[in-house]
Amino acid sequence: MRKKTLAAAGLLTAATLALSACGAGDDGDAPVAVVSGGSSTKAATVLDRPFEKPDLVLTDTHGRKYDLRKETKGHPTLVYFGYTHCPDVCPATMSNIAVAKKALPAAERNDLRVVFVTTDPGRDTPAELGKWLKGIDPRFIGLTGDFAAVQRGARSLGISVEPTKKDRNGKLVSVHGTQVIAFSPKTDAGYVLYGEGATVDDYTRDLPKLVEGAKP
Repeated sequence: MRKKTLAAAGLLTAATLALSACGAGDDGDAPVAVVSGGSSTKAATVLDRPFEKPDLVLTDTHGRKYDLRKETKGHPTLVYFGYTHCPDVCPATMSNIAVAKKALPAAERNDLRVVFVTTDPGRDTPAELGKWLKGIDPRFIGLTGDFAAVQRGARSLGISVEPTKKDRNGKLVSVHGTQVIAFSPKTDAGYVLYGEGATVDDYTRDLPKLVEGAKP
């Protein structure tokens, strides 16, 4: 696993990790996550102080309310915040996970929950979100709803999310963090973090362990 060397206080602010526009931004209100010292070439960062699963109740691609904590309780869960108009990082990240998921046995594939929370709810309606995810993996869970709720949920994981706005070329973009957070089926805590550099091979190697709630 990749572990990051800590400052004197031994803390790492998760919001300082990669952002995308997708975009770039800053979020001073993010919580603090603790990771161990040392280094490695592996894609995963295992948190010594895991994140609590966000208290999010949004709308899924079928137009139904979806309580993230309730619906994913006891299941290995990957959560990612992004948007369907993202030109690169979002589709690449979700596609990498989708390909890696296929290597799991059927029972483990069915147990795994992959949740994509849109950071651009103004354009990502349930129907649009469902159409986009269907082209990647129809079993992925897409959530949309009130932007303020999405932003609070992301911030609780140290992920910066900003309102959709026009860039200097007049194109609408959503600025958001690109981390994938893995939640343990044993504790429901977010204990592993992946950056946008995680590959298909990284997820293929790690998913069997994440399904068990083990450290990758």
